Amino acid sequence: MRRRIALALGGVVTLAASLASASLSPAFASPGLVAAMQRDLGLTAAQAETRLGQEMTATRVLPDAQRAAGAAFGGAWFDPALGKLVVGVTDPAAATAVRQAGAEPATARISAAKLDAAKAAIDASAKADPAPAAVSGWRTDPRAGSVVVTLRPGAHGADVDAFLARAAKAGPVTVATAPAAEPFSAGTVGGDPYYINGNTRCSIGFSVQGGFVSAGHCGGAGSSVVGWDGSAMGSFAGSSFPGNDYSFIRIGNGWWTAPVVLGWGTVSDALVRGSWVAPVGTSVCRSGSTTHWHCGTVLGQNETVNYAQGAVYQMTRTNVCAEPGDSGGSFITGDQAQGVTSGGWGNCSSGGETWFQPVNEILQTYGLSLVTA
Repeated sequence: MRRRIALALGGVVTLAASLASASLSPAFASPGLVAAMQRDLGLTAAQAETRLGQEMTATRVLPDAQRAAGAAFGGAWFDPALGKLVVGVTDPAAATAVRQAGAEPATARISAAKLDAAKAAIDASAKADPAPAAVSGWRTDPRAGSVVVTLRPGAHGADVDAFLARAAKAGPVTVATAPAAEPFSAGTVGGDPYYINGNTRCSIGFSVQGGFVSAGHCGGAGSSVVGWDGSAMGSFAGSSFPGNDYSFIRIGNGWWTAPVVLGWGTVSDALVRGSWVAPVGTSVCRSGSTTHWHCGTVLGQNETVNYAQGAVYQMTRTNVCAEPGDSGGSFITGDQAQGVTSGGWGNCSSGGETWFQPVNEILQTYGLSLVTA
């Protein structure tokens, strides 16, 4: 156990030393991160470094730009072509204030508040009358100005039609097709995992004071947990799935926490410095015990995913690949924690999409604080 922690801390020392001599943002300190973005996003090294800086700016501009838009706020996303945060506005009069806040205004068909209310109405309807299995999920799309309901390929039937009819009453709806998402937990295999009750493997998300956070479908409250070396770590102090997909594992038995996300030799271990929310369009990377380190882009926020076990709400969708055993693992942008891996479709050979549960909701639910560098 201590050998593994020493290796992780070795990454901290190496990364900290590079930060001390770097003139660039902390996000650039790991050359492996740039290499991973080159591999997964098709960028050159210079493009990856430029994008990281632009995304860091966009993340910090977002709160001010949203306030500047006021009631006219129609959603926000990062535009790689512009290298800026774009904010939709339903009233052209708000454009100047948004621009002064550092974002690029764009015309929006409907306010984010109205879109969120439409999705919330669909969520409430699905809680009372669960969505059919052929419905993969639903999300708001500010650029399209509608709630997008995703169906499995070939989905049809009276139950699907009835669900779509209920959804359409809530607000503007667009129908799309995509494979069904599944949680990314797995049976016991080799790697660098944590194990639940001896027969399920998941991945650590982020260190928090007193333990770590992970996915809820990995284990229920009270379930015992052992580490990569088979030694006792602790147990689930809280867990929620479906509805949510998050958990808090309280640790002891000599285990302790470090503010790092493992790079698995693909990149240097990444320091965690906070949890600013990355806008849609921002690059994001994932670390997990099966497929290790992969990067992609944030595709959507506040999405509902309809797993076979039930719907999970307020998820973030990405085009980062993942596979069974990666569940609970870290999603991070630069040095900012984003969330824990929930599930998705596809794999890291052919590609796919993966959703994560935002970390800030987990921290708020359990009254936790991230362990940060």
